[in-house]
Amino acid sequence: MSQQTSRFYTFGPFRLDPSERVLLSNGERILLTPKALDTLLVLVERNGHVLGKDELLKIVWPDTFVEEGTLAQNISTIRKALGDGQDGQTYIETIPKRGYRFVAPVKAVAETETGKVESGEITQRDVPAQSPPPLRASRPRKAAAGAVLVFVILLAGAGAYFLHHRGSPTRNSASSRATLVVLPFENLSGKPEEQYFADGFTDEMITQLGSLDPMRLGIIARVSAVQYQQYRGAGKNAREMGQDLGVDYILQGSVRRDGARVRITARLIQAKNQTTLWAKDYDREVRDILSLQSDVAGAITKEIELKISPEESARLSATRPVDPDAYELYLKGRYFWNKRTGEAYEKAIDYFNQAIARDPRYARGYSGLADAYALLGSRPNAKLPRREAMPRAKAAALMALQLDDSIAEAHASLAFVEMHYEWNFPASEQQFKRALELNPNYATAHEWFAYWLMAQGRTNESIEEISRAQRADPLSIIIKTDDAELLELAGRFDEAIQKVREAQDWDPGFRLARYFLGEAYLGKRMYSEALAEYQKALALDADDVWGLSGLGRTYGRLGQRANAEKVIERLVRDSRERGDLAIQIAFIYSDLGDKDRAFASLEQAYQARDGALILLNVLPYLKPLRQDPRFADLTRRVGLPPLPGEH
Repeated sequence: MSQQTSRFYTFGPFRLDPSERVLLSNGERILLTPKALDTLLVLVERNGHVLGKDELLKIVWPDTFVEEGTLAQNISTIRKALGDGQDGQTYIETIPKRGYRFVAPVKAVAETETGKVESGEITQRDVPAQSPPPLRASRPRKAAAGAVLVFVILLAGAGAYFLHHRGSPTRNSASSRATLVVLPFENLSGKPEEQYFADGFTDEMITQLGSLDPMRLGIIARVSAVQYQQYRGAGKNAREMGQDLGVDYILQGSVRRDGARVRITARLIQAKNQTTLWAKDYDREVRDILSLQSDVAGAITKEIELKISPEESARLSATRPVDPDAYELYLKGRYFWNKRTGEAYEKAIDYFNQAIARDPRYARGYSGLADAYALLGSRPNAKLPRREAMPRAKAAALMALQLDDSIAEAHASLAFVEMHYEWNFPASEQQFKRALELNPNYATAHEWFAYWLMAQGRTNESIEEISRAQRADPLSIIIKTDDAELLELAGRFDEAIQKVREAQDWDPGFRLARYFLGEAYLGKRMYSEALAEYQKALALDADDVWGLSGLGRTYGRLGQRANAEKVIERLVRDSRERGDLAIQIAFIYSDLGDKDRAFASLEQAYQARDGALILLNVLPYLKPLRQDPRFADLTRRVGLPPLPGEH
């Protein structure tokens, strides 16, 4: 009886197995997209031979139009996986204006069932003159293949299938709740300006997966996924990624938009054993993104027993075709919203408005608009004052919920406006709870609700809530620093310093971390250390109003009144260009012991409905004012509960 022989290739520390379609490094699996793996296999099999770009495109993408940029992205991905760098030549040599050549020594190894191994080094003379046959082609795409958001539901279903049929996950077996990270989908359009589409697709996938079966499936937030892939995940295998992020499953893939069509490739990987559990390609028109969602989701829930609530099922069944242009404009809006700058918020607002103009019943367009106005209105901004931005945010959120009450982001934005601007704490609590009921994986809702709890004096609950936000978004530096602030408000300064140090490990130049470190030192009465941190924050951004406020307060604590008043003068000047900064001025006057001017500034902040006033009862630098009757009156008007001992 003849023995079966398996064949693989070795080069450097790597082993490439064509039959199993896996690349190993010292026994550890290296993650590659399917097409990147195909490209590497062709190059290795024809080691030493120059492969022209057109030839590679025909072999790896048979019968498919693909631009050269896609090939270049695959080569870059392979080089990173091999540790060769973007311009490295150790393994893959670029032949200018021609193509690529695999230059490292390669051995072809044949292994029989008895364990006997025969190997030989592949040289250029071993390579046949003609091109090898095309690699295994993708299966024919069926007309009913899921579109982008349909595909999201299918991925959720696939994940739940393997959770149900392959045993409990390694990390969360006690709770039977698995965790999954959706790594940013690769943009294979060959056009950098199309990055928004891949990013937006990733966002939508995370949102949809996060709300389907939250009791059994936890989703890592987008910020952490992006941060990890960009700065920590390069060259790591699935097991290492799972350990770093604390997840059981990894979803990765690529997006290519070509005119009115979208092509999606994705695979689900089990982190503990680096097994590809499920992989599939989809090819669909953009306008069909939502049209088949109900039918596909219904079929999958029956097969895999995913516990989708009746409310979620009703929402899915109510989906309708989306205008392709409106969808693209919405994704562009989300792309800029995620940049978290004032200028980017303004661009996001413009795109969301364009999306709504294209499709006035597009609920997610209104939800995005609410998010953008809410965050723009939460910061000093003379161009669009808070009194204009926040009502617009509320109107957009209400319109989104009128069209689709199941959008967790819209409930969270509405809650934020009612808490931060309207000071309607009962209504905001209700909206926060509704958002988290719809999507317990929504880190931003946990983050904002933590401030609601702190404002109400529920300190321990606030710290627990921000911890939930961190579990959902473990690499979010802003959530980490918000945790530090809440710990400071609770008087737990040493713990706050530890959180800030962790944030600085991730990004030493993050200005807000400097500010909160200064706040912790100020709370510990380490004034020289606090002064140094505020000065470092201002060195990163000379116009940082919170850094200036901290500097002024520290001068006040040190008895340097003249320096403190110079800071106040600067803030008054900045108010003319940047919006009302009365709250920062009030903090300095409080530390200077000038109660009348402090209350005058607080009243000005009240008239501007400054969001920081929700923390009146817990801000340590207002402690000198708390025994004054004017303070109790102000907290009453803001709608806060009275301090202990007050009536």
